[in-house]
Amino acid sequence: MATTTRKSLLIGTAVGAAGLLFAADGAVAQKRGGSLVYANVSAVGTMDPQVAAAVVDLEAIHHVYEALVEMGETYNAVPGLASKIDVSTDARTFTFTLRKGVKFTNGKEMTSADVVASYERYRRVSPNAVALADVASMETPDPSTFVIKLNKPNAFFVEILKTPTYSFSIIPAEQKDKPARELDVVGTGPYQVAEYMKDDHLTLRRNDGYVADETAKGPDGYAGKKTAWLDTIRYNAVPEANARVAALQSGSADFITSIPPDIAKRLDGRPGLSVLKVQPFCKETFIAHAKNAPTDNRLIRQAIRAVIDVDDIVAASGQVAERNASLMFRTSAYYSEVGAPYYDQKSVEKSKALLKEAGYSGQKIVLESNANYPYMRDFNLVLAEEMKAAGFNVEVKMVDWTTNVTDMSKGTGSWNVTNTGLCSGPLMGPQQWRLSLAFAQNGDDPVLVDGYNKLFATPGFEDRKAIWEGMEKYELGDAFLMPVADIAELRGENDKFVNIKPYYMERFWDVWAK
Repeated sequence: MATTTRKSLLIGTAVGAAGLLFAADGAVAQKRGGSLVYANVSAVGTMDPQVAAAVVDLEAIHHVYEALVEMGETYNAVPGLASKIDVSTDARTFTFTLRKGVKFTNGKEMTSADVVASYERYRRVSPNAVALADVASMETPDPSTFVIKLNKPNAFFVEILKTPTYSFSIIPAEQKDKPARELDVVGTGPYQVAEYMKDDHLTLRRNDGYVADETAKGPDGYAGKKTAWLDTIRYNAVPEANARVAALQSGSADFITSIPPDIAKRLDGRPGLSVLKVQPFCKETFIAHAKNAPTDNRLIRQAIRAVIDVDDIVAASGQVAERNASLMFRTSAYYSEVGAPYYDQKSVEKSKALLKEAGYSGQKIVLESNANYPYMRDFNLVLAEEMKAAGFNVEVKMVDWTTNVTDMSKGTGSWNVTNTGLCSGPLMGPQQWRLSLAFAQNGDDPVLVDGYNKLFATPGFEDRKAIWEGMEKYELGDAFLMPVADIAELRGENDKFVNIKPYYMERFWDVWAK
């Protein structure tokens, strides 16, 4: 059996009774205390990790909940609540040895009974339940061991479990029958909920009963040894970008997200303030609803794609962006040029010809977007004008970000095209794209289902890459997804805190006040 585990490391420091971490020379390096205020684009919509897809929700969720397998610093799969993962040679049996002594915020010790209950609930409520479709059995031979057996081999299974979106977070067994979005917020993470005012703010406080992974040298992405130095973290909903920057300038916020580049210039030269850049951050993509007429017609989708002018759309949004026809970032081992023929066609005449072939007769095309992320709105507005030039009847429908995400996830809202930044798939690989491909409401497409079955059953990388390229060619060729560009995220911080590191989804453990 192949084993994935961590080496034990000795930490040559000591934590004093007052919560101070001393370096070898006695100087204070870190300390408990301080409250960080984070101004985000919208309020936290849910604290249920098994159904959450929006970064706004997930950033808070991952401070409270943890999973057996987590996303590491380089987006690789690393053990989290598992101390060891054993995989059978046929990639059908996965044995997780649990870390001992881990406790939920209600004081209860986590056991394999909680793990199996969490996975059973996941199969029932998560939009990503398909990830467990091939599970033949889940066993708990003792309180510290959890075993999953699959009906067929899956070389990607451990990688699948690291997903930060629709996380496989562990909850207390007594909550397994809770409906989606109705969990009592009880996790094993370094923070816990102090106050949650939906549509306004969320405050987390340090979990003083947190059991860190002492075998790790320090934090590793969402895993490793995490230390909660801050007393509280408050997430405020500040939808307007100028208001977020003003909050940072005035001191009413310590950290802000999603700053448009033109507005970020206001922070240039301001003492005590700085801009952080995460790049690549997300792949800005138009998504066509494959089951709502008239975008259930492949020719209509291809006609929409034909008018897209990448440079015009990016210029209008003002984003820091890089052209990329692939579903993968260029840093990915799965990156290829298979999408190049479908990219940036900017041809009104081609679009008109496709509409004629489709028999289009003026049916309304609904573009759904939100104003919480102004660049998403601008992407849609420019696309609407490009489509009108080809003869489309277009309506732009504005909703709030939470509704936009829900409509994408569930296919609700009577939309035909929407756009969003797809982040985890381009970073983490084909197995992660399975979550985002479903936004086009074609997750049950036989071509994709068969592709994933072959992908998961194939052990060799080159063969897997060839299978993925075929799937990507189908997804892009039939215009379910229409990538525009890889965008950067600009964030702002003041100088009151130490060790905030730019990451796909921001983390505030191992951050302390000066």
